[in-house]
Amino acid sequence: MSETGAGVGDVAATAAVAAAGWRRAGFAGAAIGVLAAGAAAGVAVERLTVGRGMRKKARLALDASGPYGSLRGRPGRAVADDGTELYYEVDEAGPDAAPGPVGAEGDGAGGGGGTGPRRRRLFGGKAPGPVTVVFSHGYCLNQDSWHFQRAALRGLVRTVHWDQRSHGRSERGRAQADGVPLGIDQLGRDLKAVIDAAAPEGPLVLVGHSMGGMTMMALADRHPELIRDRVAAVAFVGTSSGKLGEVNFGLPVMGVNAVRRVLPGVLRALGSQTELVERGRRATADLFAGLVKRYSFGSRDVDPAVSRFAERLIESTPIDVVAEFYPAFTEHDKSGALPAFRDVPVLILAGDRDLVTPSSHSEAIADRLPDAELVIVPDAGHLVMLEHPQTVTDRLADLLVRSGAVPAEGP
Repeated sequence: MSETGAGVGDVAATAAVAAAGWRRAGFAGAAIGVLAAGAAAGVAVERLTVGRGMRKKARLALDASGPYGSLRGRPGRAVADDGTELYYEVDEAGPDAAPGPVGAEGDGAGGGGGTGPRRRRLFGGKAPGPVTVVFSHGYCLNQDSWHFQRAALRGLVRTVHWDQRSHGRSERGRAQADGVPLGIDQLGRDLKAVIDAAAPEGPLVLVGHSMGGMTMMALADRHPELIRDRVAAVAFVGTSSGKLGEVNFGLPVMGVNAVRRVLPGVLRALGSQTELVERGRRATADLFAGLVKRYSFGSRDVDPAVSRFAERLIESTPIDVVAEFYPAFTEHDKSGALPAFRDVPVLILAGDRDLVTPSSHSEAIADRLPDAELVIVPDAGHLVMLEHPQTVTDRLADLLVRSGAVPAEGP
C-alpha cells in the first residue's frame, strides 16, 4: 500500500482505537471525538506527507537531543498537611551558583550554556536581591515547564521550582488515595508547605501558570497575612479566578455542551482503567500530539523540539491523576481572594489564542486588580512561557525590578 493510503487508514484506525477505549469505559466516544476532530485533521494531512517510521525517528531524535527540562537544582521535600511529600528544587543566586546545561534562552532558539549575554542583559549585570521567586506549574505539567525562565534567571536571583502533588517527582496525593476529592484549596496549602520548607524567611515573588496561578489565589485566600507581610510581587500567567465551566475550548456550542456533559464521567471511568488507557495513549501518539499542539500553542511555527517537550510533559501525567484533578477546576472560584494582591506589583499575562484559560479570564483578573500590568501576547496559546519564552522572561525581569526585588541600578 502507498504511504498516502496507509496514512489515511492509520487515521481511521487511530479513531477506532480511541472510540473503542471510550466505549469500554462505558461512554459514547462522539463528544470526545468532537474535541479531537481538529487535531485529527492535522494528523491526517501530516500522514499524507510524512512516513510513520520517519515520524517515530523524529520523536526519538528530539527526545535524545532536546535540552528542555534538563535543569536541576538543590533538591528538597516539603510535607503537606495530609502527609504528601512535595518535591522542590532551589537555584541559589550569586557567583557560587553554578548553572548546569540550560539549552535555549530566546524564543525557541537552540543552544548555549547558562552565562551568555541573554542572561546578563536581564538586569544589566546588577547584583541580585535577597528575594526568592517561587514558580508554580500548571495542570498535567511539572516544574520543568518553566525551563526558559529558569535558564534566564539562574544564578541571578534565588528561585524555587516545585512539583504539585501527584505531578512530576512529588508523591501521589495521600488524601486522594484515601478517596478525598481534590480541591484548589488543598493546592494552596501545599504551596504554603513548600514556602515554609524552601523559603521560610525573606521577601517572595510568586509566579504561577494556569493551575499554579489558582494555587497562589488559594494561598492568598487562606493566608492573606503572608501576602501582606512577605510577598513583593506576583505574576499570573495564563490562569483564571473562576468560571472555567464556561470555557468552550474553541468548540461549537453543540460540541462543547456534549463534552461538558460526558467528560467528567469519561475521565472517571478512564482513570479506573489506567493500564488500558496508557496503552491507548501509545497507540494514538500522533493524535495525542495533534491535540497537545492545538491546545498548547497559538502560532504555527513552534519549534518542533519545544512542541515535543510539551507532549512529554503532558503525557507523563497518569490518566488517573488527570481525572482526579479535573473536577476541581469547574468548582474553582477565587475572585474574592484577588484583593489580597492589590498592594503589590502584579503582572497578568496570557496568550491571545489560549483555548484553555482564554485571555478574557486574565482580563477579569485585571478588573479586580486595576493597578496590575496586563499583557496579552499575540499568537500565543496556553503554554505561552514555552511558546514565547523571551517575552515572558522579559516581563518577569521587569516585574522583579519594578517590585524592588532586583536593584533598579547597578553598583
